[in-house]
Amino acid sequence: MEKLTKWLKENNITEIECITPDQTGIARGKIMPTDKFIAEKGIRLPESVLLQTATGDYPDDEVYYSLLDPADIDMHLRPDDSAVFLVPWALEPTAQVIHDCYDNMGNAINLSPRNLLKKVLELYEDKGWKPIVAPEMEFYLTARCTDPDLPLTPPIGRSGRSESGRQSFSIDAANEYDPIIEDIYDWSEAQNLDIDTLIHEEGTAQLEFNFRHGDALKLADQVFVFKRTVREAALKHNISATFMAKPITNEPGSAMHIHQSIVDVKTGKNLFSNPDGTASKLFYNFIAGLQTYIPQAMPMFAPNVNSYRRYLPGAAGNSPVNIEWGEENRTVGLRVPASSPEGRRVENRLPGSDTNPYIALAGNLICGYLGMVDDLKPRKPVAGRLGDQADDHVPFNLEVALDMMSECTELREVLGDDFVDGFIATRWAEYEGFKKVISSWEREYLLSSV
Repeated sequence: MEKLTKWLKENNITEIECITPDQTGIARGKIMPTDKFIAEKGIRLPESVLLQTATGDYPDDEVYYSLLDPADIDMHLRPDDSAVFLVPWALEPTAQVIHDCYDNMGNAINLSPRNLLKKVLELYEDKGWKPIVAPEMEFYLTARCTDPDLPLTPPIGRSGRSESGRQSFSIDAANEYDPIIEDIYDWSEAQNLDIDTLIHEEGTAQLEFNFRHGDALKLADQVFVFKRTVREAALKHNISATFMAKPITNEPGSAMHIHQSIVDVKTGKNLFSNPDGTASKLFYNFIAGLQTYIPQAMPMFAPNVNSYRRYLPGAAGNSPVNIEWGEENRTVGLRVPASSPEGRRVENRLPGSDTNPYIALAGNLICGYLGMVDDLKPRKPVAGRLGDQADDHVPFNLEVALDMMSECTELREVLGDDFVDGFIATRWAEYEGFKKVISSWEREYLLSSV
């Protein structure tokens, strides 16, 4: 706290946003004056915020009270002085401080997504391993629309026109949004976010920012803050930004591709490569773990009903609908980019940009970890283009995915029953709310014909 207090005073911070991510990835917390924050050394929040859905609802009472105290008691949130960021869009000097969640006895609360990732990283630490990750974040810029029944449209660019057609990697198309892009870069720099490359993706007004590789917990924090940053930058320019997995009909979905490798803590060497530069046994084990456990962990990569709209065989710009692997092959779910032996890594192309970054990274790393400790063997790599037929092993709808995760004893053993049951319960609660809404497709095609 002493280090954090010094930083707050040096930066003349007058207000603190005390935040922690919920299951969906929404920032929950309190805003308070700096003096009060320093005096109290943390905040208290109801435990129930960790079971709140995107709609503000909660799981049914049976699950709710099996995971939480019936009195809806408070949990204690402690600030992490390594997860402190400026709020460059605020009107007065403001900082956002990410907090960890503990119970009254000082035990880490299992329902917390950040605690979950820390728990997974401790398994690696016990082995003398350290994961290195690099997320890629895709999102859409759209015109402001306050009516949820209307489809989203591209915003007006610098030219005064809306974008149309496919503009993959177009520099001119990206430059249409220079004002907002400059704000994203400037605000990210002010927050020490390690963003690197910008590209225009395939969809209309769809952009992708890549992060530099680094520590998994720090990158999860940065992605969490980055999503807030992008949305705030869009609002400044009177447009919107969305990280929905599939926000626009007939346009590509948005992904959070995750690159990962594992290094030896003592030597700093990439454990995916042998001394002679060839791929190591642990490299193949890691891929095998992803292939074995991604089907059961799918809700961690595709948590919302909209997430599964990315996985449409034959659709424009669809995500890979398989968990095959191959070198330099974007048609497989697990791509191995061309690199030096020191840079050998695996890219998981299945997660959507709508995922909670803590949960997606935890899921990705635990699948690979189980492959390494259980000495699993991968399927043969795929050379050439893989067809669009969906992999029978993978659940590409939310209902089946939730059932499979619930029944996976291996994930329960390492992630804990509390997290698995709580996470699944919030997903079911949101899905039940979704099923109560009648879609425009149903009205258009069924209203007068059935």
